[in-house]
Amino acid sequence: MTAGRARTSQGPRKGAAITARGLRKAYGEHQVLDGVDLYIPEGSVFSLLGPNGAGKTTTVKILSTLTEADSGEVTVLGHDLAADPDAVRANIGVTGQFSAVDPFLNAPENLALMGRLWHLDRKVARERCERLLDQFDLAEAGRKPVVTFSGGMKRRLDLAMTLVGAPRVIFLDEPTTGLDPRVRRAMWDLIRDLVADGVTIFLTTQYLEEADQLADRIAVLNGGRLVAQGTPEELKRRIPGGSIDLRFTTGHTLASAERALAGLPLTRDDDTLTLRVASDGSAASVQVVLDRLDVATVDELALKTPDLDDVFLALTGRNTAAADPRPADLKKKVVPA
Repeated sequence: MTAGRARTSQGPRKGAAITARGLRKAYGEHQVLDGVDLYIPEGSVFSLLGPNGAGKTTTVKILSTLTEADSGEVTVLGHDLAADPDAVRANIGVTGQFSAVDPFLNAPENLALMGRLWHLDRKVARERCERLLDQFDLAEAGRKPVVTFSGGMKRRLDLAMTLVGAPRVIFLDEPTTGLDPRVRRAMWDLIRDLVADGVTIFLTTQYLEEADQLADRIAVLNGGRLVAQGTPEELKRRIPGGSIDLRFTTGHTLASAERALAGLPLTRDDDTLTLRVASDGSAASVQVVLDRLDVATVDELALKTPDLDDVFLALTGRNTAAADPRPADLKKKVVPA
C-alpha cells in the first residue's frame, strides 16, 4: 500500500466518459489492437500502461479522433466517435509528450491563438486565458517569449493551452517526461485539481509511480490486448511477493510469535529479529496474523506489497525503461474543424 495516497476522485461518478468495445486496429499483417474494451467514468484518472509496441499510442490516436479503428464501437461523453467525430473533438483536448507551443510567442499570445482556433467569443477567450495564466502561475514570466521558458513552464503552458477550449476529457501523453521531481509533482497537483472540477484524464506514462499516485484505475496493454484492469491496489494484490513484516525486541518474543503463527508461510531472520509472513496485502490476511499474536510483543509491523513495477513485469515480461516512439500527430492539439 502507498502511504499518504491521495485519490483524485471526488464523490459519486456521473456516468461514462469513454467506452470502447471490441476495438481493433491493424497495419498490414500486424495486429496492433485486438479486441480492446474500456470503461472510463467521468471525473476520474485512467492510466494506460504497456511496453513499447503494445498499442498505447494507437489507442490514444483512435479515441482522440486522430485515426480510425478497423472495427469496434467507441463513445466519448455519449457521442458516437464514428458517427459524430466533430462532437467528440469539441469535448476533448490532447497534450502530447512534447510541448506544442510556439516558442516565439509569449504565453498570452499562445493562449489567444488557441482561443481563435476554438472559435471562441473574443471576450470569453480573453477571460479564460487570463484565468489560466493565473491558475498555472504564468502571469508574470509568461510575458516573455516561450523560447526563454524552463521545461516545467513549457509543460504548464502546454496544458493550459489544452484547457482553453474547456474540454471535459483530456488525453495526457506522458505529460511529465523530462521534468525534475519537483515540477513533476506540481503537475500532479494540477491534474488532481482538474479532476476535482469534473474533468476526465486519460493518462499514458512511463513513470509507474505517476500512475500509482494519480490513477483511479489502470489498464495494462500487452500485444494489443488488455491483460489486466483495476485499481492500483487491486493489481498489486494479483502479484505474489507481498508480506507482513514483524520485528521483535528479543529472541524470546520472536520465537513465541513463530510458534503462534505456525502453519502460515513465513521466514525467520534472527539477525534482525524479524518474521516475514507471506500476504496478499488484504485486511483479512493482516487480521489473521494479528489474531494469533500478542500484539504487545510486536515492536514494529510493516505491510509490504508488490509495486507497479512488479505488476508490469509480471504481466508483460518487459522492461519499462524505454519510451514509446511517438508519431508527430500526437504532438498536435485537437481542435474543432
